[in-house]
Amino acid sequence: MKKFINNVDDVLVESLSGFASAHRDLIALHLDPHYLSRAQKAHNKVALISGGGSGHEPLHGGFVGHGMLDAACPGHVFTSPTPDQMLEAAQSVESGKGVLFIVKNYAGDVMNFEMAAEMLPFEHATVLTSDDVAVENSTYTTGRRGVAGTVIVEKVVGSLAETGADLVSCKALGDKVNSRTASMGVALTSCTVPAAGRPTFDISDHELEMGVGIHGEPGRRREAMREADAIVADLVAAILHDLKPTTHSEALLMINGFGGTPLMELYLLYNSAEILLKAHGLNITRSLVGNYTTSLDMAGASITLCLLDDEIRQHWDSPVHTPALRWKM
Repeated sequence: MKKFINNVDDVLVESLSGFASAHRDLIALHLDPHYLSRAQKAHNKVALISGGGSGHEPLHGGFVGHGMLDAACPGHVFTSPTPDQMLEAAQSVESGKGVLFIVKNYAGDVMNFEMAAEMLPFEHATVLTSDDVAVENSTYTTGRRGVAGTVIVEKVVGSLAETGADLVSCKALGDKVNSRTASMGVALTSCTVPAAGRPTFDISDHELEMGVGIHGEPGRRREAMREADAIVADLVAAILHDLKPTTHSEALLMINGFGGTPLMELYLLYNSAEILLKAHGLNITRSLVGNYTTSLDMAGASITLCLLDDEIRQHWDSPVHTPALRWKM
C-alpha cells in the first residue's frame, strides 16, 4: 500500500485538521466528538446535518456552508459516525427551527442517527437518501443505498432552508428530490482502506464491477471490460428503468468520480450519457461533473439523473458557498 499517511490511527484527525485550516473562512472543526460546522453559525433557519464514514470526500464536510449543510459528522473510514457526534453537532447548530438529518441508507448510519434523534430536545426530522438502483438490498442496507444523489438532496434542501422555510417543508422537498433521483455506478478497480492495507476486492485488468457500492460492495455482476459507450448504455438503461421519465422531461445529469478516475474520462462519460438521454427524449438542462461522492482511490464513476421541476430547479440554481460546491446566480 502506497499512501500519504503518517500513522493509520491519525489519518482522520490530521485530514480533518488540514481541511478545516484550508477552509477556515467557511469551516470550524470540533474534536471529541468530531464534527464540522459553519465557521459562522446561521440563525433563524432549519439546521441541516449529514454525515457518514470518511473516505467519500468531499461528501459530507465539503458541503458545509451557505446554501447546503450546517454541520457534518465524519466517522472513521467507511464507518458510521456515532450518536454523540450527531447529538453534539445538532445542539451546536440548531437555531430555533429544528434540525433535519440527511442520512444515506446504510444500516449503521440510520441506526446511529435514529439514536441521536431520540435524545434531541427540539423538533427534528430525517430524509433518507436511497438513489442507488443497482441493488434493492445488501449487507449494508435495508432497501436501496444512498449514494451520489445525496449531494443533490443536500443542495436543494439547503437552499430552501436558507429562505426560512419550516422543517415540514424542508423534509417534504428532500423526500421529493430523493424520489426523483436515481444513480448507478461502475468500478474498474477496488479501493484500499488504510487500516486494511490491501484492496477491498480483487478484480483483473480485464474486468469491471457493474453496480458497485461506494464502499466497494459488490454490484449486479462482474463482467468483461468494454468500451465506455457500452458501459454507459447499461448504467443509463438501469436509471431509466427506475425513473421511467416521460418524453421531454427536464433533468440534471451528474457524473461522479470515485476518486481514481481522471476528469478527462468523466467528461467522456458525460458526453456519452447526454447523447443517450437526449435520444430517449430527455432535456438535460443542468449538469455536474467531478469527484463529489468518492470511494477513496477507486477507479470508477457513477451516473445520477434527477428529474427537475420548477421548485427543484430554482433551489439547485440558488447561490451556494461551500468548500466543494459554490456558485452565484
